[in-house]
Parts: sequence; C-alpha cells; structure tokens
Amino acid sequence: MNKISALSLEIKEGKLDDKIKDIYVDETKLSYQRERYVEALSEYARIFSDGNVDAEVEIYSAPGRSEIGGNHTDHQHGNVLAASINDDAIAIVGNADSGEVRVLSKGYDMLSISLGDIEKKDSEEGTTVALIKGVIYGVKNAGYNIGGFDAYITSDVLSGSGLSSSAAFETIIGTILSGLYNDMKIDPVEIAKIGQFAENVYFGKPCGLMDQMACSVGSLCQIDFKNPEEPVIDRVEFDLSSVGYSLCITDTKGSHADLTPDYAAVPAEMKNAASCFGKEVLREVEKDSIMADINKIRKAYGDRAALRALHFVGENERAVLEAKALKENNFEEFLKLFKASGDSSYKYLQNVYTNHDVEHQNVSIGLCVSEMVLGDDGVARVHGGGFAGTIQAFVKNEAVGEYKKVMDEIFGDGSCNVLMIRKYGGIKVA
Repeated sequence: MNKISALSLEIKEGKLDDKIKDIYVDETKLSYQRERYVEALSEYARIFSDGNVDAEVEIYSAPGRSEIGGNHTDHQHGNVLAASINDDAIAIVGNADSGEVRVLSKGYDMLSISLGDIEKKDSEEGTTVALIKGVIYGVKNAGYNIGGFDAYITSDVLSGSGLSSSAAFETIIGTILSGLYNDMKIDPVEIAKIGQFAENVYFGKPCGLMDQMACSVGSLCQIDFKNPEEPVIDRVEFDLSSVGYSLCITDTKGSHADLTPDYAAVPAEMKNAASCFGKEVLREVEKDSIMADINKIRKAYGDRAALRALHFVGENERAVLEAKALKENNFEEFLKLFKASGDSSYKYLQNVYTNHDVEHQNVSIGLCVSEMVLGDDGVARVHGGGFAGTIQAFVKNEAVGEYKKVMDEIFGDGSCNVLMIRKYGGIKVA
C-alpha cells in the first residue's frame, strides 16, 4: 500500500500518466482522470482517516461494458459479443481490522456490513447492501479469503445507463477482495460468476453472465456460454478508429423503475419455449426444431414466447458472425449484422419499450431520430437489457458532432457519450 499523500503527488506530477493512458485509451481525458483520482484520494482521507493523508491505500478500477452483439442470449447459454469501455468505477481502499466492510459511493450514504452477517436476507433484495453481501459470500464460498476494508467509490458508469453499473460495482468489490486478501489470484472469470451470483440470488435480478464477464475480463470478446461454468472467451482485436467510426452511447433517460418484471419475463418465456422441446434453455434446442414446431410454443405459451425463441436462434448465430466480420476487418458486414440485431430486438424480442406504459417510449424515439439523422453515416440499436435507458450507435467520425448535438438536444446535455474500448477488466491500479 501507499500513503495517500504520496499517491496524490505522483498523480499530480504525471508519474502515473502512462498507466492512466493505458487504462483509459483517450488521451484527451488525461487531465480529467488525474483530477478525478486526486479528488477520490482526498475524499477517502476525509471520510475514513479524519483527514490523515498518511493513511495507506490501494486503488482499484472496474469498467462498464457495452454489449455489441447477442442481445438477451447469455441467460440461454448463447453467444455474445461484448466490450469493456473506458468509463469505470474507481475505489480508494484501505484495510480494516474491525471485521466490517464500509463502502461509501459518491452521492450515496455510507454502507456498513459485518463479515459475521453476510447471509441473504429477503428484505435486502434490490439494494446495494445485497450486492456487497452477495459478493463477499460468493468469494468466501469459493474458498477464498475475505476481510474488512474501507472503500470510497466514484463511478462514471451511470446507474441505469445500460453500461452495467451494477456489474462494474460487483466486479470492483470482487477485485478489492482479490487484491487485499488473495494476492490478486481470483480469476476474472471467477469474479464474474460471483458477481452474477450476487445479482441473481442476493439482489433478486435474473441476469445472465455477460455483463459481469465483460466488466471483469475486459477488452472486446466473443463469449460462448454453452457451458456457463466454463465460458469460452475469444478476444477480438479490432481498432475502431482504423475504420473511421466511433461508438456512441445515448442515455434516453427512461425510467427503470418497476421494470424488473419485464426483464424477468424475457428469460422466463425463452425457458418456457425450450421446455416445449424437453430442454432447460434454448441453446439446447436446434433451430430447425423450433422452425418446424413453432406452433407448439404458440399453443403452450403464446406468440411472444415464440417470437423471443426465434430472436434467440437468430441472435445467437449473429453474435458469432459479428465477431468473425471484425476479425476479418469487414466492417461493412459487421454493420449489416449489427442492424439486423437491433431490428430483431425491436420486432421479435420486443425489449425497446414496456407494453405496460406505451405512453413513454424514450428508446423508440432515440432509435427513430438516430435513423433519420444518420442515414448512411451510422447504425443504431437498443443497448443492453432494454425497455428503458440507452441506445448504441456506430457513427462515422465526421458525423459524430451533429449526432451528439441532436441527441443532447432531445435527451439533455451530456446524454450522448463517445466511448472507447479498454483492454482491462477489473484491475488494481496502484
């Protein structure tokens, strides 16, 4: 560990600039990241050490993620294409001998958790406390060491942005425990599984493993979840700047309140469809079987379940083809597949808006305006879980300025962000 004063001085003097640029890719944000880190160190000192800058700390980082392909396929053991991005959560962390984990995230209240009280409580479902407890329990249950710590966390991965702030949070808690008590020996895939466990069991959200994998492992990866206990990870080396495009994520500011039933219905209906063929998940069902007996699903579970099954079989194939196109530097083919993915999500998966509140369709507006503004200069689609939140677009560099201007005018200043893919998942920075 290093003293807060020493770390702050190193950052101010630019001694960590190479590391910061390596992590965040975008050199234009170097000054911002310096200030952000120094401020976080100062806040830790104020909150946890009564202003003592000789307190010793470590710094951890976990990125948000962007789903590129494979919309709602992971929970059916399918293929996805996902990337870690250069928006992240950082944590200033110190050891604590009190037997407690204390976490203060910027803008929120202090959370204190006793290591003697990490069992699941139904009353805590849907809370940050549940996520922290779930990760701690998961780390311990996997046979690793746990211990107390104090952490000040500040995040650029905005909650509800579709960049998976919860997975970034789970990853950073798991990475802290790996660093403080296990010599950074907990494998990133293991941390991802623990994060999913925390979200599924403790938090009560039936998500797949894609978000946690992208946040924990890092880079641009095609991930095959056919065996979710041993996912196959294939890193895709691709430089987006080489083709003259940027990745734009727009937060349409739709509310995620009361949407858990909508999210939960997607895997539930897909599993219902699979059960028509005596299988647990759709990955176990052949495409030809679904096409030949689609009425079996319709009769048992309705047309939406049948449509979502058809979306899965198409999207599962597309994620692999998207990765192949990028590996072959065929970006034109990738964009065609990317558009087809968005069309399938809108029409067949039906996760662009909730049918419980058709008066509010922020994502639909964002997609429609994107198509009209971009024309041949880019392609947009729903991003992540859907129903509210964000859209994603690959935009020609020369069109980014106008596109961002229009999106910000509709959804508010700063709604549209230009992001880059970073090569690191959860890491110890210093």
